[in-house]
Amino acid sequence: MTAVKLLMLLFISAAAATAQSRTIPIMPAAFTLDGVLATTVRHENRDALRLVEADNRRAGGLAVVNGVFIRNGIIEIDVAGRRGPAAAPDDRGFIGVAFRVAADRTRYEYIYLRPDNGRAEDQVRRNHSIQYSAHPDFPWPRMRKEFPEKYESYVDLQPGMWTAMRIEVSGTTARLFVNANTEPNLIVTDLKLGASEGGIALWIGPGTEGFFSNLRMTPR
Repeated sequence: MTAVKLLMLLFISAAAATAQSRTIPIMPAAFTLDGVLATTVRHENRDALRLVEADNRRAGGLAVVNGVFIRNGIIEIDVAGRRGPAAAPDDRGFIGVAFRVAADRTRYEYIYLRPDNGRAEDQVRRNHSIQYSAHPDFPWPRMRKEFPEKYESYVDLQPGMWTAMRIEVSGTTARLFVNANTEPNLIVTDLKLGASEGGIALWIGPGTEGFFSNLRMTPR
């Protein structure tokens, strides 16, 4: 085998390894918790990680995957969110994924669902079923006020039922695909943290009881 062929094989092998999908174990030991409590449970006939808020601050929280970082790639997860026992009237079972999470967890992008809005009789609520935000400078109230309709969208959801999320991240663009949809349910072309790199986290908002299963990450 010539040196050129050997180098080509090594390059192809390295590229394949880089693009290899990684399944993340859904167990508390695989995560660093920030503001949440985590337990393994059975939910809707499958093993899941259950997250609830750790205190009554109503700040939501994160479960950051240990040792996993992403700049560009695909994040896939099944989520089931519903209002928890301490939910306020306006809570919607907020549940989703944070990405490019800073090491100190003070900055991250996140896309989440509002399951209670998916089949609401109010069309405006339905239009707010999906949300993109960036912590800490671009929370949802600012996004909705300054950029109405740009970072929210509709998708059919039911509280407590499994929903597949697929987030494709590339540079300053993120696309969310829900369930079997082949076209994105939300497109964000100006991620607020820029083309950065960071961790991946499971995310819940105030008042949520969240369940997570089948977490996979594929770098690009």
